[in-house]
Amino acid sequence: MAIDGRTPAPARAAAHEESRPAIDHLIGIDHLIGIDHLIGIDHLIGIDHLIEQEEERFVDRQPQSRELYSRALTSLAGGVTSSWQITRPQPVFIARGQGSKIVDVDGNEYVDFHGGYGAGLAGHAHPAVVEAVSRQVRNGTHFAQPSEDAVVVAELLAERFGLPLWRFTNSGTEATMDAVHLMRAVTGRDLLVKVEGCYHGHHDSVQVSVAPHGDEEIGTVGCPLGRPASSGIPAATTALTLVSTFNDLEGVRRLLEEHRGRIAGMIIEPIMMNAGIVQPVPGYLEGLKTLLQEHGALLCFDEVKTGLTVGPGGATRLLGVTPDIVCLAKSVGGGLVTGAVGGTREVMAHVASGDYEMVGTFNGNPLSMAATRAVLEEVATDAGYERIAALRARLEVPVNASIERHGLPAHLVSVGAKGCVTFADSPVRNYRDFLLVDDRFNHLHWLVQHNRGVFLPPWGKTEQWMLSVQHDEGDVDRFVDNFDQFAAEVGCTLRA
Repeated sequence: MAIDGRTPAPARAAAHEESRPAIDHLIGIDHLIGIDHLIGIDHLIGIDHLIEQEEERFVDRQPQSRELYSRALTSLAGGVTSSWQITRPQPVFIARGQGSKIVDVDGNEYVDFHGGYGAGLAGHAHPAVVEAVSRQVRNGTHFAQPSEDAVVVAELLAERFGLPLWRFTNSGTEATMDAVHLMRAVTGRDLLVKVEGCYHGHHDSVQVSVAPHGDEEIGTVGCPLGRPASSGIPAATTALTLVSTFNDLEGVRRLLEEHRGRIAGMIIEPIMMNAGIVQPVPGYLEGLKTLLQEHGALLCFDEVKTGLTVGPGGATRLLGVTPDIVCLAKSVGGGLVTGAVGGTREVMAHVASGDYEMVGTFNGNPLSMAATRAVLEEVATDAGYERIAALRARLEVPVNASIERHGLPAHLVSVGAKGCVTFADSPVRNYRDFLLVDDRFNHLHWLVQHNRGVFLPPWGKTEQWMLSVQHDEGDVDRFVDNFDQFAAEVGCTLRA
C-alpha cells in the first residue's frame, strides 16, 4: 500500500482496514501536491514497491501480534487501547522491556527508539525507578493525600524550570486542560490562541487544527482557519480557539489586535514536536512573551514532549524563555502515569486561593511521585545528559554522511534525546512546510528499521525517535547500519 492512502495489496487489506481512516486523515494525497513532480512519479512507484516488500516482511515475522489483533477487535474498539496504536500494516503487541530493549509477543527483540512517544527517557525497568516504585507499593499505592515525595518533586521542578509553584495531574492532556482553564480564570477572558499543527491533548479547547489538510480546511498561511480535529467537538468551543502559524510573530500580533482585550493566553510547544521537530526561529518565543504581556494575556509552554527530553530544564531552560505556565508529562514520570503544571506566583495564586480548583483523585499519586522523584534525582542527571549527547553525536555524523552519500532529499534534525530525518531539502519552519514532506519515505524508514531490530515510533513524519539513558553504542550503531541500508535502497530507486 502506498502511504498516500491508495488501496493496499489484497493479502494485507484486512489487516489495514481498521487503521486506514486514521492514517488517511493525517497522510492524504493532497499533502503531496508538487512532490510527485519534484521527485518523479516513477521513482515514487519504486518507493511504494519497497514499502510493499517491507510490509510483507513485517507481517510475516509477527503472527502472534496478528492473532492478538484479530482477537482484540472483538473487545477493544479498533483492537488497541489508544487510536495512536493503530499502525500499518498491523499493531505490534509488546510483551516486556528491559534497559534499551523491548520484546514483542512473537519474541522479536528491538532496540527501543520509540520511547513510548517521548515517555522513555529512563528506558525500561531503570533500577532507580524500580526500587522507588517497589518500595512505595509495599507502603501503599493511593491515599488521595499529599506525600513528602510530592513536595520534593515540586521543589526539584521549580529549580529546573524557574517557576516556583506546581500542581500534579495524571497526563499531558490533563496538564494542558488545567493550564487553559487557569489562563481563562486568571484573565477573565475566553479566547485562546494555539498553533496550527500542534497537539496539546484531547480536550475540546485544543482539539483545533491539529492536523488539518486541504486548502478549504486550512485557509491561508497568514490566516489559518480553526477546524475541529475530531468529531464530537462543538462548533461553539472551536470558535473560542484562534489559530496562528508557528514562527509567525506577526500573525499573533494581528490576532491580539483584532481581538483586543479578549484573549486569555496562548499555548504552544516551544519546539514543535508533532510535525517532526520544528525549531523556533531566533526571537520568536521572546517576541511572543512580550506581545502577550503587552495585551494582558498569558504564555503557556506545552513541554509534555520536550520537558526533560531536550535538557534538564526542558526547552524553557534550553531556549532561555520562561513562560507564565509550563505543562509536563511523559518522561518526567519514568514510565508511570503523571503530569505537572508549574506557574508564576501570580498565576498559581489563583490555584492556592481556590479561585481555580485544580483537582483530581489521583493527582500526586504516591507511586507516580516516587517514580518522578527517582527520575529527577537519579536519571535526568548531568551524567545522563552527557551520555545522551555522546550517543546523539555518534548517530548524527554517520546518518548525515549517509544522506549525502546516497543523495537523499533529506536532513537530520535533533535536540537533546530526540531526533528525526525530515525528507525535505530545506528546514521545516511551520506546519505548511511539513505538509509538503512526502511521508512514504518516513514510513519506509520505519519499516526497514523495525524489520531489522530497531523500533521507531510509527506515524511517519509526525513523530521523532528517542534515546534513553540506558541506550549504548551498539544500539546506536544498529540504527545507523539500518539507516544506511535504507538510504542505499532509496537512493538507488531515486536514481533509476
